[in-house]
Amino acid sequence: MINRLQKKYALSDQGAKDLFKAIVYSVLANISLMLPVALLAIVLNAMLPVALGMEDKTAGLAWYTAAGIIILVIIFIFHYLQYTKAYIGTYEESERRRITLAEKLRTLPLGFFHERDLADLTSTIMGDCASFEHAFSHTVPQFFGALISTAIVCIVLLIMNWKMGLALLWVAPVAFAIVLLSRKWQEKLGKKYMTERMNLSEGIQECLETVQDIKACNQENTYLKKLDAKMDIAEKAQISSEMVSASLVTTGQMILRLGLVTVIVVGSSLILHGKISLFTYILYLIAASRLYDPLSGAMANMAELFGANLQVNRLKEIQEYPLESGQKDYHTKGYDVTFDHVKFSYEEGKPVLKDVSFTAKQGQVTALVGPSGGGKSTVAKLAAKFYDLDGGKITLGGVDIAKLDSVALMKDFSIVFQDVVLFNNTIMENIRVGRKGASDTDVIAAAKAAKCHEFIENLPQGYQTVIGENGSTLSGGECQRLSIARALLKDAPVILLDEATASLDVDSETQIQEAISELVSGKTVLVIAHRMRTIEAADQIVVLDKGVVAEKGNHDTLMKKNGLYRKLVDLQTEAANWKLNI
Repeated sequence: MINRLQKKYALSDQGAKDLFKAIVYSVLANISLMLPVALLAIVLNAMLPVALGMEDKTAGLAWYTAAGIIILVIIFIFHYLQYTKAYIGTYEESERRRITLAEKLRTLPLGFFHERDLADLTSTIMGDCASFEHAFSHTVPQFFGALISTAIVCIVLLIMNWKMGLALLWVAPVAFAIVLLSRKWQEKLGKKYMTERMNLSEGIQECLETVQDIKACNQENTYLKKLDAKMDIAEKAQISSEMVSASLVTTGQMILRLGLVTVIVVGSSLILHGKISLFTYILYLIAASRLYDPLSGAMANMAELFGANLQVNRLKEIQEYPLESGQKDYHTKGYDVTFDHVKFSYEEGKPVLKDVSFTAKQGQVTALVGPSGGGKSTVAKLAAKFYDLDGGKITLGGVDIAKLDSVALMKDFSIVFQDVVLFNNTIMENIRVGRKGASDTDVIAAAKAAKCHEFIENLPQGYQTVIGENGSTLSGGECQRLSIARALLKDAPVILLDEATASLDVDSETQIQEAISELVSGKTVLVIAHRMRTIEAADQIVVLDKGVVAEKGNHDTLMKKNGLYRKLVDLQTEAANWKLNI
């Protein structure tokens, strides 16, 4: 039972055990609620003759009172235990689930994040986990508890008198069948709502990320109308989903109440023919008044479970996504990065790299240039094994990186991306991300090498200045220099610079080039740049065009070839000489 719960709902071992205990205590809590019914029937059976003047005995009242108190204590104990396991256990499991998801995401290959939308992942981690908490604290234990406890009570009632039992219970399978047979319909509407909710989340996120561009283009009204339309569609999808579920559950609950009518009719007939006692009749009437409430709740919980299953499946997609496997301990012969007939595509049938071969040698700077969309950034990401290849291989010091663990491989790479990512923390800690445990002296040295020490010293708290989310209090150039300082602090044997100087002015760019030149000794440097002056001094320039290596060599060699590289240089020179005619 515990293993089935764990597998079905993607629970931890402890979470499955807590859920099983919550179900057991829910069963006991529901059964305990039937004890007052039994006591009431006994009291009525004993007191009815007294009320009719047929007997005169009040001695049993003390015993009935004591029994009532004991029953209340039993009800309290079972409900307390149910609450503890169903609610507290669920919230503890939710904590474990979120941590597990975070750890899983940390170890997944970047190809996974390329496949999944950010808004979708955020909704899964936050929204689905919150729904998980509600479902497993308010729905799952109560649903199974109601079914099992009701089944036990039904067996007892059928054994006592099968005719009255059938009169009481025939409505239950009919009512549940109505809800159960419409499961696919409910799930279809639930999926539609989740899809529309994702579209809305993506629209809101896009609006927040591009608000400056929207305002700059005076498109607020147009964009907000589109966003309002997405909200309306999501709202209608939610209403449709909930209306269908509510209508079916309400119909089932109405049918349940017909059971009370059949109990009265069948019971009256049996009493008239002397086949049951008045006590039995009263017992089944009271049972009917109590038994249908947990069944009504179970039907509502069943409808909610259909929606919870969709969210659990989304969580399981992440948890069950295959992890990369590879060697964590490896030894290279130097740190040359070699691309050997590499082929790669983000989407099947749309190749980005068709046949790329070159070697970035240790102790040299290799520059990647070419028209936009030629595959430069892709080459840099593949060098660090962000994605799996479609063909060919990439080696680091003669070792095929496809066989290596991605996390272990990262220790040999320092990377500065075109899009800088900084944290809402101090400058000191943002740079220290490059090498945890680095001393303040090492951090400051890296900042000086990246030519950002001066502007840091001018800040109110210097290196202890908190820079806001993604460096919101700094300029683009300052953020990029901090990112470079982080990479320098890591001091890895392979350095990847993807448009690292794109946000720098000419003066800062020259300073960074000097800093990089000092780092080259004994290291492999792979640089991506659009500014040709940035890479003129590179030992090797690889020109990429339409997914293949069009040319390679140093600056002078490529200029003499009078090919694509020369064309790119001439175009940039022409652009640099352009001026506004007023």
